[in-house]
Amino acid sequence: MMETKDSWIDSLRVYKDIRMVRILLLGAISGFPWVLIGSSLSLWLKEEGLSRSTIGWAGLIFGVYALNYLWAPIIDRIQIPGLTKKLGHRRGWIVLMQIIILLSLVVWSYINPTQNLALLITVGLIIAIASATQDITVDALRIEQINENEGKSMAAGAAMAVVGWWTGYKLGGVIALFTAEYFENMGIADYWQATFLVLGVVIILMNIGLMFVHEPIETDRQSKQRETDQMIEGKLGSSNIITNFIAWITGTIGGPIISFFKKNGFAIALGILGFVFLFKIGEAFLGRMSIVFYKELGFSKGQIAIYSKTLGWITTVVFTLLGGIFAMRLGTIKTMFVAGILMALTNLLFAALYWTGKSEWLFAVAVIFDDITAAFATVAFVAFISLLVDRTYTATQYALLASIGTAGRTTLASSSGALVDWLNGDWGTFFVMTTVMVIPSLILLWFIRHKLKLGAQ
Repeated sequence: MMETKDSWIDSLRVYKDIRMVRILLLGAISGFPWVLIGSSLSLWLKEEGLSRSTIGWAGLIFGVYALNYLWAPIIDRIQIPGLTKKLGHRRGWIVLMQIIILLSLVVWSYINPTQNLALLITVGLIIAIASATQDITVDALRIEQINENEGKSMAAGAAMAVVGWWTGYKLGGVIALFTAEYFENMGIADYWQATFLVLGVVIILMNIGLMFVHEPIETDRQSKQRETDQMIEGKLGSSNIITNFIAWITGTIGGPIISFFKKNGFAIALGILGFVFLFKIGEAFLGRMSIVFYKELGFSKGQIAIYSKTLGWITTVVFTLLGGIFAMRLGTIKTMFVAGILMALTNLLFAALYWTGKSEWLFAVAVIFDDITAAFATVAFVAFISLLVDRTYTATQYALLASIGTAGRTTLASSSGALVDWLNGDWGTFFVMTTVMVIPSLILLWFIRHKLKLGAQ
């Protein structure tokens, strides 16, 4: 018994590492933009009288997260003039994207959704692109905080990244909802537009915090990338401006893909990609429509902020940290199996909430259990793909895996509003359908589980 106790204590001690605080902040920076183009945008459009289908299809802007792999290789190699020299390669890219998001919020503050819906969505798309680009380098910087042979630290780092992400998303949502409600009660007609200016201040504060996140000493990443370029040049049989450019492009785009398939083997690599695509689809369908569902049941912005955001954040933080410990103790694979099953079953609580009608206690229970299972699943998932990447192509390979996962969650989940409409507003059946969506991914994981190369755990 004493040995087990000591083991658990040792697992907890990993969180005391200063690197975990830095990873926490990086996660918050990554999660906050989802408040803007997620719950805030959805509720803004809902209160302006737009339909569920329109709100759902507006979520297609999240699809850029599934495409960020396309420009991830560039971010691994290109430096930002001025910013890179002063802030470092990774932080320079983050600050540039934060500036773009801030300027977009200023533009949003002047837009009337009913009169300029196309412009509003376009600006939302710009925020999504900047956020997706930011995520590439945030994830790379997070992974590079920890050495490749620190399996337990990687699991703990994954937990802290998730805590940070949900902190940025949940507490950001609390700020957004309470600010919007405050301005609305003051009689400000364009209360959402004013809210976005307040959220811009949060962006500025996050950039100040970023200055305390140290960029690791440069690795041999660049030298290995140049070696790949030279190998390609050698196969081309000459060295000039044209062949150098071809080698650079080929090495930048093809190198990470070749490395991934070479490491895992073709069949297992495809299995990994299939699992990543399918794992969190059910959660995404629920998440995309959740705030619309709460509003239709009659919950106020304040109630949503308390139960879904504040209470949800506390639950997420606690159980994400516990999820990190479970991932350290049980391994990421077992943790994903358990979390995937529980995540699916939790969706049935939202069906019960619909069938029961407006109930604050059941709302709280559903939110708590949803956040518990989502926390476990996300920690395991982040640790899983973090352990798969080659440090030569950190940003690119992580972006590839994360974007494939996002593709499943965003592109398919964009039809969630249309699905509810097709069901004639039968939210109960909708949530039951989301429950079974996880099954294909778990079947895939079962078949590839013994052949995965996850490094030290």
